[in-house]
Amino acid sequence: MRIEAFFDPRTYTLTYLVWDEASKDAVVIDPVLDYEPVGSYTFTESADKVSAMIREHGLKLHYILETHAHADHISGSQLLKARHGAKVVIGHRIREVQATFKHLFDLPNLATDGSQFDLLVKEGDVLKAGTLAVEVIETPGHTPACVTYKIEDAIFTGDALFMDDYGVGRCDFPKGDAATLYDSVMKLYRLPDETRVFPGHDYLPNGRPVRWQTTIGASKANNPHIRMGITKEEFVRFRTARDKELAAPRLLYQSVQVNVDGGRLPEKHGNGIAYFNLPVNLNRKVDRTGAPLSD
Repeated sequence: MRIEAFFDPRTYTLTYLVWDEASKDAVVIDPVLDYEPVGSYTFTESADKVSAMIREHGLKLHYILETHAHADHISGSQLLKARHGAKVVIGHRIREVQATFKHLFDLPNLATDGSQFDLLVKEGDVLKAGTLAVEVIETPGHTPACVTYKIEDAIFTGDALFMDDYGVGRCDFPKGDAATLYDSVMKLYRLPDETRVFPGHDYLPNGRPVRWQTTIGASKANNPHIRMGITKEEFVRFRTARDKELAAPRLLYQSVQVNVDGGRLPEKHGNGIAYFNLPVNLNRKVDRTGAPLSD
């Protein structure tokens, strides 16, 4: 099995192309559709790199695996599906996420049954991508729908578990929960120490070069947020305090409303132009002039 990582420095996202050298069977995990908010336009640099490698090696792409509905980048799943004929996969609890954001973004036409995806998966499912076997491990906490994919001795953890020198994902998005994330990480820590870990992002702590591979053993020993031995209460206290200090992701509103809809951009209006629904002053009390209101 070969694993190739693609790093998007704009969103710190890691996309993975995994394939069997002999059979050429392949999957992609967490692809990116590039988006520039100043000017509000998409471009395909990140997906083009993945497609180029698929073509270079003559790969057959079976699945595009989403670890969750991302809040920091727009998914490139529909673009890769159109190019390579693969099916788009996500955790079955995406329906809970869809129901939450349907109301928040006022999207009356958004289906909340997961039908925008080709396949919804749950704990213990095993997808056969030709000769590759992809095992599903549910790892909620960052969002309810988060899953980790296990292929041979490698796990692809999305935002549940980052590099061993960085930590884990935030839990302050709607339906996120720090106690649940603790349980998810402890589930991963029960895997053999030599299990390879491939996270969904790398934030280059202390300015180091990008990294995308660690191990369960290194995470248990070194992870600054959740080393082995920390109690659930300690972790929840730490995670809750830290999340209060974090700014919202730069592409939060654009990303979520696309990604809960299977990676599809908004439909065009009657004038032929597509628009994002962006809330203004969410969770802030202001009048229509923008002036703050007293409690």
